[in-house]
Amino acid sequence: MIPVNTPLLNGNEKKYLNECIDTGWISSEGPFIKRFEEEMASYVGRKFGVAVSNGSAALDIAVRALGIKEGDEVIMPTFTIISPAQSVVYAGGKPILVDADAQTWCMDVNQIEAKITPKTRAIIVVHIYGFPTDMDLVIALANKYKLHIIEDAAEMHGQTYKGRQCGSFGHISIFSFYPNKHITTGEGGMIMTDDETLAEKCKYYRNLCFKPERRFVHEELGWNYRMTNLQAAVGVAQLEKIDTHILRKREIGALYNLYLQNVSGIELMPVNTSFAENIYWVYAVVSKNKTAIQLMKLLGEKGIGTRPFFYPMHLQPVFQKKGWFISEHYPVAERIAEYGFYLPSGLGITDEEIMEVSDALKSIL
Repeated sequence: MIPVNTPLLNGNEKKYLNECIDTGWISSEGPFIKRFEEEMASYVGRKFGVAVSNGSAALDIAVRALGIKEGDEVIMPTFTIISPAQSVVYAGGKPILVDADAQTWCMDVNQIEAKITPKTRAIIVVHIYGFPTDMDLVIALANKYKLHIIEDAAEMHGQTYKGRQCGSFGHISIFSFYPNKHITTGEGGMIMTDDETLAEKCKYYRNLCFKPERRFVHEELGWNYRMTNLQAAVGVAQLEKIDTHILRKREIGALYNLYLQNVSGIELMPVNTSFAENIYWVYAVVSKNKTAIQLMKLLGEKGIGTRPFFYPMHLQPVFQKKGWFISEHYPVAERIAEYGFYLPSGLGITDEEIMEVSDALKSIL
């Protein structure tokens, strides 16, 4: 079996983990936490980083720190993982959806302004699969209507928009360090901002709203969303190799493009847009005929692991039970969710495995 993702842990991970074990600093109190926060923030070009237990936790805290509350509306893409919408709903707000862009599969920013109402408080942008969202119009609209930007850069470690690091645009930005990311800590996430007050709020909410003067007397409810020193140690080692990881991701994309360039029946992502070069967080394809479920089943029978695309928010049963989005249709998101999937493309995949996967897909098509 060729799994859909194989992480690469060939740097200083063992060395730094041994240091944690030898010193006894294995909880969220250890020195690698601060080091990872500072080095990741420096890499992205932010003033403050707040390490947390995962990317979804980072979104929960970001939404809370910005004061999203009951009755507020937050504009976001329908084509994304459920985490951003979930965080808004948990806060009492309602997601307001826009379709995906046909080229990048990120949100179609030209649809945002029509969705802004007096209840709108923020825009969540989610950079998807290989490309960033087109940020210029998002920033202009946020400034015009005095809205917050929450930038979900979970998949975009090292990607840039017009030469500027993804994760550096939002009032609050978040990253995930799940094993399929360019930097992994197993599980884990990080919030980033240039606002010191927001950063302190995020630290407060991630740590059960403890207060230094009376630790176990609580004025607000927060979460235990702390990252461990063990995880941060792995993150520091991973960050040291980020440039190598990005280079390898683009090599993986180039090899798949070479093997699949003339194959009929599938649509490949572009290599470039006017504002970014594909970073190939995953290698994604969209079938022109068979559904993703059909092709994934056939590839599975050949020992090839795959993963379907995100399922649009407006089609999610949990939201339809609330009576939300019933009459809404987003044709780009609906098409790519039905026909899109991604192939094995983790950092640990070999060139030989890429050829084997490509041959298997071509033989099926």
